[in-house]
Amino acid sequence: TKIPFTLSQNQALLTFEDEEVAQRLIKMGKHTVNLDNKVADVTVKPFTLEMGIRFELHVTISGKKINISEIPALLIPEDWIKDKLELNFYKSEQGGGGEVENVNYDKESGTAVITFLRPGAANGFVRCTKYPFFVNGRCYLLSVSPNTDVHLEKFQLYHGISKKTILLQGIKETEEDEESIQDMIEIHFQKPSNSGGEIEKIKYVSKGITCVCFEE
Repeated sequence: TKIPFTLSQNQALLTFEDEEVAQRLIKMGKHTVNLDNKVADVTVKPFTLEMGIRFELHVTISGKKINISEIPALLIPEDWIKDKLELNFYKSEQGGGGEVENVNYDKESGTAVITFLRPGAANGFVRCTKYPFFVNGRCYLLSVSPNTDVHLEKFQLYHGISKKTILLQGIKETEEDEESIQDMIEIHFQKPSNSGGEIEKIKYVSKGITCVCFEE
């Protein structure tokens, strides 16, 4: 999941390709950066991201069941509707189908869950989103979707820490635009002579605040 961090005015975030570079700069603490022919003493700090979430999402697609929706409201008994649904999906012209074990029909919502007797009988409907339904000489189009079981596992809350990223504070305002200042900061911290290294990402904010998102 994406973990947010609020970057305030005259601050910058630098993400290095090498974790060791970021940790070395943090240990040094203070740095002198040339910005628009002016010298700025900036502070490098580590930081903790806001609360993050980690989990595994497991989705199981049933090979025996399909979901049906948009079943028309007809003036015929519910048992007849269930029988007609069973007959309709017993003989499928678009592949799949077969002997039906059960039809769970809900008249109010116009939905149903059809369970086939043979495992794998529902697989033929995976790519079928609309299916014809014949009643009293009329053809209706039903919506068909896979029947899935979704559950979460290993759900954890944690405080994310980016070991490759540093936070710069104390950047002085200049007449240069935000992009130019960002370029100057990047040039300074990419040089090995300044204990820097290759920068993967940089974000500088001269006014206001912005929300920066980190991905694991």
